Amino acid sequence: MLKLAVVGKDVSASESPKMHTFLMKKLGAACTYERVSVAPAEFSARVPELFARFDAFNVTIPFKGEIIPHLNALKGDAAVFGAVNTVVSRTRTGYNTDGNGFWLMLENEGISLAGKSALVLGAGGAGRCCVKKLTEAGAQVSVFERDPERLFAVYREFGGFSPLNEVPLAPYDVIVNCTGIGMHDTVGKTPSVTVPGGDVRPVDEALLSLCGAAVDLIYVPEESEFLRIARACGKKTVNGAAMLFYQAYYADCIYLGKTPSAAEAKRLREEYLEELA
Repeated sequence: MLKLAVVGKDVSASESPKMHTFLMKKLGAACTYERVSVAPAEFSARVPELFARFDAFNVTIPFKGEIIPHLNALKGDAAVFGAVNTVVSRTRTGYNTDGNGFWLMLENEGISLAGKSALVLGAGGAGRCCVKKLTEAGAQVSVFERDPERLFAVYREFGGFSPLNEVPLAPYDVIVNCTGIGMHDTVGKTPSVTVPGGDVRPVDEALLSLCGAAVDLIYVPEESEFLRIARACGKKTVNGAAMLFYQAYYADCIYLGKTPSAAEAKRLREEYLEELA
């Protein structure tokens, strides 16, 4: 019986326990899965407890970078992204399955971005993985981040995209919200961007009406304000629920030492939605 958890600032509404217990059962294993909300100021002091209590755990906002100094090794995408969402306690090894989950979500939604334009809002842990996957796929990526130091740190590390100090009103094939704005205490809000002239304004119809599709990594609420506006503009919208499921699948494969399969992930997602219905 594996003891698992999700750890974040506020995971009280997280769907992770339901998803991971479903996946583990389907993959032939048993587990317990807890939600652990931690105040940012207490995170470092709580890490030894997490290693002791859980065989493995998932990390979410805002601790995907903060966990790294406590680990012995990073593997796979975690080393590339500089962010961790999956931790194995015995070896204190960090992994990142967000990129695989993000890409499989886009694929299943029929969003092909090779040679197309993408605007990514936010260059934190989730933003970094999305930027990397999009550039690897041949998309023309622009990235806006309110913190210029964070933005140019990602640019120096990855390159391959256009860092934006301000966001012009321009058409993009897809706009991806990786900021987390729109959930918890920011429900009903959209990310703010600096526009030409130096003003800071929330993303609204002016920008979203020009895009082809809007993707928000948020999944609670089911429709963020960012997606509501895009839908009202007649745009294709995708929330992060599928990404969450797929990254959970890839994480559970790590926990079980199992080789993942995109086809299996898709099939299990369909079964999960049928079970919810």
